Amino acid sequence: MGNKYTKRYTEEFKQDAIALVDSSGKTVTAVARELGISSESLRGWYRRAKADQSEGQPGELTSVEREELRRLRKENREQQQTIEILKKATAFFAKESDR
Repeated sequence: MGNKYTKRYTEEFKQDAIALVDSSGKTVTAVARELGISSESLRGWYRRAKADQSEGQPGELTSVEREELRRLRKENREQQQTIEILKKATAFFAKESDR
C-alpha cells in the first residue's frame, strides 16, 4: 500500500508520461525530472507498458498476468488456511470420538 506521503497519479498522467518518453527521444530520467516525478516510478510505468504491448523483456509479466498471479496467490493462501482449519477440526473430532 503506500504511506500518507505517497503520491498517486492518474492513469492518464502515467500514459502521457510514457508517451512523452517515447516521442521525445529523451531518457526516462530526463522526462521524470521535467515532470517532477521519481525516475523510478516512471521507469516502472514504462517497463509495465512495454510488457503489456509485448515489447518487454522475455518472461516479463503483463498487467493482466500480474493481476491473475496476485489473485491466484490470494486464493491459494485462503485455501491453505482452510485446509489447516479442517485438519485441526478433524483431529479434534477424532479425539472426541475416542472418548
